[in-house]
Amino acid sequence: MTGTESPDSAVPDTAVPDRKKVRAFARQLFGMYTQGALTYMVDLGHRLGLFTAAAQGPATSPELAARVGLDERYVREWLGAMVTAEIMTYDGSAYTLPPEHAAALTGGGSKNMGPMAAMVTLLGRNLDGVEEAFRSGGGVPYEKFAPHFTGVMDELNRRPLDELLIDAWLPLVPDLTERLTAGVRVADVGCGTGHALALLGAAFPASTFVGYDLSSDAVERARAESDALENVTFEVADASSLKPERPFDVVFAIDAVHDQADPAAVLRGVHDALAPGGSFIMIDMAASSDLAENVGNPFAPWIYSISTLHCMTVSLASGGAGLGAAWGESLARQMLGEAGFGDVVAHPAPGQGLNLIYVTRRP
Repeated sequence: MTGTESPDSAVPDTAVPDRKKVRAFARQLFGMYTQGALTYMVDLGHRLGLFTAAAQGPATSPELAARVGLDERYVREWLGAMVTAEIMTYDGSAYTLPPEHAAALTGGGSKNMGPMAAMVTLLGRNLDGVEEAFRSGGGVPYEKFAPHFTGVMDELNRRPLDELLIDAWLPLVPDLTERLTAGVRVADVGCGTGHALALLGAAFPASTFVGYDLSSDAVERARAESDALENVTFEVADASSLKPERPFDVVFAIDAVHDQADPAAVLRGVHDALAPGGSFIMIDMAASSDLAENVGNPFAPWIYSISTLHCMTVSLASGGAGLGAAWGESLARQMLGEAGFGDVVAHPAPGQGLNLIYVTRRP
């Protein structure tokens, strides 16, 4: 320190880190990498039916391989990962999937988290493109994720919609079930494979339903599923230029607004497409617009990560706003107000901790 410097102005010495903290963080990092690798193992187990086969009861490696018609050597190595990760148990001869673990990895209900692993596998395929976007701007276009993204999202959303849409989510909107029963015009923007409308169309035959999505392969699948429903139709269309011949009474947007190129235009378009007094139900990520408030939210690392790897980059690829999945409740309310909507009520989505259900109306 020179004679002109004071002790208060000296830069603190941060060159020597705390060794215990370094070791602890290194273990944390290795744990993250291990869990990442195990996610691929879970995805394989789900794809190949190994969890479903294991849930039938204890089995040796050859027995489990025979149940699903797979190569025993691969099954044995996969079982090694499952046992050491404490997903399955091994008594020296037979492998067992505990019933509590089977409940979270098998079955057709929303509690089956096996399909979620496929999202990690899929997003990793475009990591090089995201890296380049970090360096040069822009993003990775949706086409780079297709057609696999369509199938992954369909499997992730189908189970919760089956269990929750009609019985748990619709009752959050006053009089909505009664209006659908009586007969109203309904749209779903960013409808994906259209499973929500297939359920609604079958449950409420007096109402008519139109689904809009940019993805032609998603719309093709939607039309195939709802082929027998005369009150459900689909169009390949940009939600930001929504101009129906007649106004809608109800519009849904299920996990669709935050990755749009122009989400503000989508919200304005939905507002203008609604009849006065019409309802808008927007289901989106449960997050705060303030990063500091997301610290401690167990879903936040997932939300920010999938946003970087898909939602935000897809929007930026087309010169869009890059709103991102973590746009949060405060910004969502602000944008809904700017689009012309009235009071907004945000409900935690029953059965889906990742989501909020925003309910508002065109005045």
